[in-house]
Amino acid sequence: MAGIREETGQQLGARISFSGQVQNYQSAVQQLVSILGDEDTAAAHLSQCIFTVGMGSNDYLNNYFMPAFYNTGSQYTPEQYADDLIARYTQLLRVMYSNGARKVALIGVGQVGCSPNELAQQSANGVTCVERINSAIRIFNQKLVGLVDQFNTLPGAHFTYINIFGIFDDILSSPGSHGLKVTNQGCCGVGRNNGQVTCLPFQTPCANRHEYVFWDAFHPTEAANVLVGQRTYSARLPSDVHPVDLRTLARL
Repeated sequence: MAGIREETGQQLGARISFSGQVQNYQSAVQQLVSILGDEDTAAAHLSQCIFTVGMGSNDYLNNYFMPAFYNTGSQYTPEQYADDLIARYTQLLRVMYSNGARKVALIGVGQVGCSPNELAQQSANGVTCVERINSAIRIFNQKLVGLVDQFNTLPGAHFTYINIFGIFDDILSSPGSHGLKVTNQGCCGVGRNNGQVTCLPFQTPCANRHEYVFWDAFHPTEAANVLVGQRTYSARLPSDVHPVDLRTLARL
C-alpha cells in the first residue's frame, strides 16, 4: 500500500514509502560493502543483481482516486500527477543507481480501473472497466517508458519496463484462452463484484480460484500472477516489455 508519494496509503496505517525502501536499500549496500571488504567488489556484485521495482498503483488507488482522504485529484490533472510521480520516481531510482543498481525492471501500473473494487464503485454494469482511471494510468506508464530510455543512457545501466497493463489487457480480452473464466469479481470478498469489502478473516473463498483473474477486491490470483510472471520472464508479445524481458536482462 506504499507509494512513490510519501502520503500514499496513509489511511490504511503504517507503511514504508518508496523513499523509505530506498533508504533501507542504501543501508543494505553499506552492510554489503563491509561484508565484501570494499566498494568495488560490492559494485561488481550488485551489477549482476536484478532489481524489480513496482510502484505507482497505490498512488492512484490509495491517493489520486480517493477524494475522501486525498486532495491530489483536485490539485493535479492526470498529466500533472503523472509528471509529479515520474519526477519523484526518477530521483529515487537515481539514488539506487548511484548505490550500485544496474539491472532494474520497472513494473508498470496495471488496469486499476478493472479491479473488482473500482468496478463495484464506478462501473454502471459491473463489467466495463473505469476508463477515467485507466486513461490516467496509461499516461503514467507512457512516461515510465521514457524514464527507462533516459536511464539506459547512463554507464552500465540496463533498465527495462514491464507492461503489466498490456499483459492484463491481453488476458482480459481473451480470458478463456488463458484458462480463466471470471474477470470482474474477486474470488473472496463482500458486496457487488465481491469488491466492496476485501476478503475477510475466516471467509470462505470461491472453490475455483484457478478460474478467477482477481483474488480479492484489488489483487490478482495466483493463476493470473503466473501468467504475468511467465510473460515478464519471457515476453510473448513485443509489447510485453521495453526493451527486454527478464530472461534477456539476466544475460546482460
